[in-house]
Amino acid sequence: MAARDEPGTGRDPDAQGGGVQSVDRAMQILEILARDGHAGVSEIADEMGVHKSTVSRLLGSLVSREIVRQNNDRGKYQLGFGILRLASSIPGRLSLVHEARPILESLADQYKETVNLAVLRSNFAVNVDQAMGPSTLATSDWVGSLTPLHATSSGKVLLAALPVEERSRILGKVGLPARTPRTITDRETLENQLLDVSRDGYAVVHEEFEIGLTAVAVPVYNHFGTVIGSVSISGPAFRFDPENTPGLIQGLQEAGLAISAKMGYTHR
Repeated sequence: MAARDEPGTGRDPDAQGGGVQSVDRAMQILEILARDGHAGVSEIADEMGVHKSTVSRLLGSLVSREIVRQNNDRGKYQLGFGILRLASSIPGRLSLVHEARPILESLADQYKETVNLAVLRSNFAVNVDQAMGPSTLATSDWVGSLTPLHATSSGKVLLAALPVEERSRILGKVGLPARTPRTITDRETLENQLLDVSRDGYAVVHEEFEIGLTAVAVPVYNHFGTVIGSVSISGPAFRFDPENTPGLIQGLQEAGLAISAKMGYTHR
């Protein structure tokens, strides 16, 4: 717990320590209000271990910028509309590809296979970035490629996240064409599989898109908790078996959540 100010001495640790300490304490106040919904000066000061005068001064600055507002509940404070103004500007400035890139490279290095990042575009899954593992046999560049939703792991993750009406519209338009003898072309079978994807949090395909290729994918979320993409690992079917590789699916799910966190998602 931080040392308290010394009331009556005129000594303010914030003034002595410069603006950095003030910024840090202001952030602490915002975190307390975000967690508790509202709080009074004394409650905040007690938790932070600082004098009430310091909290009052920082709250005054935050209120003047509409980041915090004082409600009618015995003078308690809560987050203000200024927070929404700041937060609303964040998603448009975040690049999914930019934020995901280091994590894709880490996955490719860890599992020695190809890692792709895909999003939904024009009724298909389009790969927007790729990281190649050292064990990759082929050098195919999937970036920009449109792949069928019903026959790929990323596609099934994206399909499973759609409202039923939107999914029906897409599948009604593009159909379920067979890419290989193992492609699921029956709508009821696909829908049952998508229920499993939603429940388990990942999708696996074995040679449904391409003979000799196995892949597993997990969702990526935005700050609203909406699926905005998927990250997948793929490899040759003769050696790549994600469901029987200890820790692989869990590691991929953790990577998906790490990318999601960069996009503002808070996992609750």
